[in-house]
Amino acid sequence: MTTSTTTGSAKRYLLRNSLVAALGGLLFGFDTAVISGANEALRALWSLSDAQLGFTVASALIGTIIGSIAVGWPTDRIGRREMLKVLGVLYFVSAVGSALAWDWYSFLFFRFIGGLGVGGASVVSPMYIAEISPARVRGRLVALAQLNIVAGILLAFLSNYSITLLDLGAVEWRWKFGVEAFPAAAFFLLLFGTPRSPRWLMAKGREAEARAVLQKINPDPAAVEEELRAIRESLDLEHHQLNEPFYCRKYLKPILLAFMIAFFNQASGINAVLYYAESIFAMAGAGPKMAALQPVILGLANLVFTVLALAVIDHMGRRKLMLVGSIGYILSLGVTTWAFAVHGGEFKAVTDALAALNQARSAGADAATIQQLEAALQAALPAAAAGGRFVLGALIVFIASHAFGQGAVIWVFISEIFPNRVRARGQALGSFTHWVFAALISQTFPMVVGAFGAAAVFGLYTLMMVGQLAWVIWVMPETKGVPLEEIQKKLGID
Repeated sequence: MTTSTTTGSAKRYLLRNSLVAALGGLLFGFDTAVISGANEALRALWSLSDAQLGFTVASALIGTIIGSIAVGWPTDRIGRREMLKVLGVLYFVSAVGSALAWDWYSFLFFRFIGGLGVGGASVVSPMYIAEISPARVRGRLVALAQLNIVAGILLAFLSNYSITLLDLGAVEWRWKFGVEAFPAAAFFLLLFGTPRSPRWLMAKGREAEARAVLQKINPDPAAVEEELRAIRESLDLEHHQLNEPFYCRKYLKPILLAFMIAFFNQASGINAVLYYAESIFAMAGAGPKMAALQPVILGLANLVFTVLALAVIDHMGRRKLMLVGSIGYILSLGVTTWAFAVHGGEFKAVTDALAALNQARSAGADAATIQQLEAALQAALPAAAAGGRFVLGALIVFIASHAFGQGAVIWVFISEIFPNRVRARGQALGSFTHWVFAALISQTFPMVVGAFGAAAVFGLYTLMMVGQLAWVIWVMPETKGVPLEEIQKKLGID
């Protein structure tokens, strides 16, 4: 076999295994966004208050917080690949259980299970890919997990829209959750063809197995031995880092920077838009099918601008992307606020008609009543159309601004501002802050909209993004092209 053939085979082997692990990210994105297509049906079915609907959405995020924190120990014990299999089972159980839920409490339980899978996948999928990848392609392959999350969000919106077109009636929401079982099962089965992480094998003293995996990834014996040496050194360094204090004065600046970028990430309202996309478009006067279609457009914009941002992040720098994203946030959220303030009356006529229709369907009303309510909804739609177009256009710009700014920068920036000896804990702090505020905003969104109106909520998000812009201009350091040691000196770290 020629060298080029061997190299090509190794590349295909590496790519295949990275893609399989990245499916965990696809399921992460799908599970995160799929509920946006079922909120109003769930509200009508179980007569949920605004607070209960908020908790229904946040239940998965509570699982995500716990999963992201708790996954470390079992992942180190049983291995990255085996943990990914467990996560695949969690996704499958959540999908089937949510689809077959017999009451609100069972639904919350199965969504919580799915959240555990999301939280675990946010840690283990990129970890596995990083540990099987040679350094020269590690960044690009880890980016597969990020792209798959965005692709999973788009797939969830597209799946919701496709199922809406089938007019399945009262069981429509069940199918929206249930279809996730198919990619979850595929993910679980494909993992049986992937190797264990060589880094985990080395940590367990199984060097011969680790060498065998690395030889399939890299046909160069010298490179394999160098990789094994680097893994040994890394494991030795980690062993000596256990006693390094994290919450101390010398790490105050990077801790505050990590907290603030994670806080602003959620203060934009990004997860409220993703989790309540169909509800927001319905509030903006869209009919059921259009409210299901418009999130697909948001998902597509999210994917396109994420790819674009990843292509230019090392050329433009982190601060420039954040500046562009912040300005885009302010403009788009400002227009959304204006649209809800000016066209609120027309929007309310549509939402009231839609709520009455959903309630009648859930109650099993007769065909004549349903037909009458559908006619009332259709009569209210034309007056709301102009304002609805402003909301759609503004939220497309909003999603693009997020993908090009915060979405691309946050995890890269956090990884760069902490030194090696505490980087894992810095990443964990950023992740924990991110998910806590995601849960808080998702929980409160329906209540605040119900109490103060959508214009007030989006106005608040606009003010938060003015704060982010000020923070980027006066506080956020540029880390592009700066050696990690130099970044540490700028932040006052010895």
